[in-house]
Amino acid sequence: MTATNRRGASTRYSAGEWQARVDLAAAYRLVELHDMHDVIYTHISARVPDEDGAFLINPFGLWFHEITASSLVKVDIDGNVLDDSLGMGINYAGYVIHSAIHAERHDVDCVLHTHTKAGVALSCLKEGLLPLNQWALQFHGKIAYHDYEAIAFDLDERARLVGDLGDKPVMILRNHGLLTAGRSVAEAWKMMFNLERSCEAQLALNATAAELVYPPESVCEKTAGQYWEIYDAIDAGEKPDREWAAFLRLLDDKAPGYKD
Repeated sequence: MTATNRRGASTRYSAGEWQARVDLAAAYRLVELHDMHDVIYTHISARVPDEDGAFLINPFGLWFHEITASSLVKVDIDGNVLDDSLGMGINYAGYVIHSAIHAERHDVDCVLHTHTKAGVALSCLKEGLLPLNQWALQFHGKIAYHDYEAIAFDLDERARLVGDLGDKPVMILRNHGLLTAGRSVAEAWKMMFNLERSCEAQLALNATAAELVYPPESVCEKTAGQYWEIYDAIDAGEKPDREWAAFLRLLDDKAPGYKD
């Protein structure tokens, strides 16, 4: 789905940047619509096409349902603000985490980080996410873990964070929350949507104290492969992204202002 420029944005941004802004604003709205926000905290960032090191992130202080394409803040990899239409600046902790990944993972266009009840609770479990159901199996062999080091104000944590992430698309920040690193905003959101449900399902199972059934390793690997064949085909443009299109239709119905 191609974004439509609004409020004179066509004169301020390239077509590629405007599309990135619309997609990113959509992700913020989806996070709030699905009650995955933490008031004004946590962040989603997206790389700006054709601008080396520049990425978009939320203005610090807005609810996620208030975020629009034109209100997103553009910063460079060193934290310098390049465009801030509202003059609200950014949350430094968000810059530390997101700049670390954008600087080192050039295959990643979007980083999505949440502090949800289920995600935070799961992050406190030593066992991490278990391969218990179809939602969770898509992440089999795809999850990294990073130990908590306090609020992310220290730049030197960036090296440890990206070192722990490696080439994985998903990270559980222990005692903290969840993070997905997608090749597009759509991919990062879809992974987070399913990761959140995986956490909720595992916590619900733990509460029963019943004996659990684990699929065999061969099934875990096969299921993960099936999921990632689809992700890869969508990323390569070989398949339409029907799921992202459905999420955008939901927003067009519930929160169409994200495109402003």
